[in-house]
Amino acid sequence: MREINASVITDTVRELVISANKVLPDDLVDCISCRQRIENNSTAKSILSDLQANIDAAKELDIPVCQDTGMAVIFAEIGQDVHIVGNSFEKAVNEGVRQGYIDGLLRKSVVSDPFKSRVNTNDNTPAVIHTSIVDGEQIKIVAAPKGFGSENMSRLKMFTPSAKREDIVDFVVDTVKAAGSNPCPPVVIGVGIGGDFEYSAILAKKALCRSVSKRNDDDFYAQMEQEMLDKINNLNIGPQGFGGLTTALCVNIETYPTHIAGLPVAVNVGCHVTRHASKII
Repeated sequence: MREINASVITDTVRELVISANKVLPDDLVDCISCRQRIENNSTAKSILSDLQANIDAAKELDIPVCQDTGMAVIFAEIGQDVHIVGNSFEKAVNEGVRQGYIDGLLRKSVVSDPFKSRVNTNDNTPAVIHTSIVDGEQIKIVAAPKGFGSENMSRLKMFTPSAKREDIVDFVVDTVKAAGSNPCPPVVIGVGIGGDFEYSAILAKKALCRSVSKRNDDDFYAQMEQEMLDKINNLNIGPQGFGGLTTALCVNIETYPTHIAGLPVAVNVGCHVTRHASKII
């Protein structure tokens, strides 16, 4: 049994929410740069160049890459041989978010009541926390700050098992088409297939945390990812909605077993600054 002090979890979350908001994953930056080189629409090419310059400036100046520094989403894989001491895991995570958003001068965007009063908590807590118990004596934490310009464009549909491949592909493509310029394209699309109502949405969120350069391990779903991406990029929405070949940078699909009577599909839309950072304690 390995003991981990809750303060270490707090320090890690603090570090991750700050870094994720200021420095994008290298593979995402490379993808934007690549699309800028192959884009044949002059306006789209110029916008992609501006996005690249903004990313570079944020890193150089040590400031957030986007003014919407998101709601903190935390994925944690906790080893079953870990004993957390000094505080509860949830309290440790939220303290890390609180410190990170205050010390990192990140915009606080969370309200305490979703409908009635909508008063800002002034420290971006609480976070949305997803935990799983795994083998071992380590804790892996992924911080994925999620802006709501893109989050608001997300959709979920309870298909029946009679749905065909093209039905699911069309649902994903239509989601992006309906979103238009609202999610600040080029977008990253996370698709969750399977599980139940709520788990398909979690799968879609997890998909956004996967590298944009890594395809699904199953060739069937890898081919679906590419098919969806090609059809989305044929919509001519383009960077920031001004037209072009680059409406999406990537489509990631994650799957899970489901009930014999169901086929849930969730689409989580991420903007061109789909942020995530991870660390193992």
